[in-house]
Amino acid sequence: MTTSMRYVTAAALLLSGGAHAQIFDGGIPGGWQCAGSCGTAAEDGVVTLAPGGGNRYGWVSNTGGVPGVRLPGIGAPADSAAGSALRSYVFAADAGQALTFAFNYVTTDGGDFSDYGWIRLLREDGSQAALLATARTSPGGGAVPGFGMPAGVAALSPPSATVEGIVPHWSPLGADASSCYVELCGQTGWIEAAWTVAASGRYRLEFGVVNWVDNSADTGLAFDAIALDGTAPPPIPEPRAWAMLLAGLGVTAAVARRRG
Repeated sequence: MTTSMRYVTAAALLLSGGAHAQIFDGGIPGGWQCAGSCGTAAEDGVVTLAPGGGNRYGWVSNTGGVPGVRLPGIGAPADSAAGSALRSYVFAADAGQALTFAFNYVTTDGGDFSDYGWIRLLREDGSQAALLATARTSPGGGAVPGFGMPAGVAALSPPSATVEGIVPHWSPLGADASSCYVELCGQTGWIEAAWTVAASGRYRLEFGVVNWVDNSADTGLAFDAIALDGTAPPPIPEPRAWAMLLAGLGVTAAVARRRG
């Protein structure tokens, strides 16, 4: 599949599958795990709703972040800068399925010590299956792909983005929401992403942001419209949930036999 065809596929799946990708309308879904500061929001300040998403989107912010959250080996030592990450519940994906999502990188830190964000696909055991996208501003304002970071494998539309250079008023940034440490600050706007799953398996998605060196200024990542072939991936029940489900099915079968 050519790059241009993958862009069209991403946009088409996000738009056609929007009704099935509104997973944050009721808040963070059960089974998702947060380290640091995570939440959901309706249209807020400069951040609008996502294309193909719902009435709320998910977000992570390093306002209220915790030490040790970062991409392994990228930036400062793990104990010197705070970050936040949100991991999805475990879901099953087959090789060849199209994983699509939308994200918006929002930052008050546009200087040489700027923060960064990332989106990864993890295997069930937490190991990385794919680094999907990165974001970090350069002194010239370019933010996606992330300046000085590994390239993500997802096809992006647009393929690159610069922050707009406007102070990003957005509640998840806390007290930094009305500041700009070094220009250019702002948001990239919503970027649509698509990646073809390479191997069948059980996976989690991870969305994260962290300070590069220090904890001055703050950054966040908004995301929504997460889908596999246009439909939000359902969670794989945990063992206890499976036991409860099977027990419930047993009761249903017993009642049906008595009625028969």
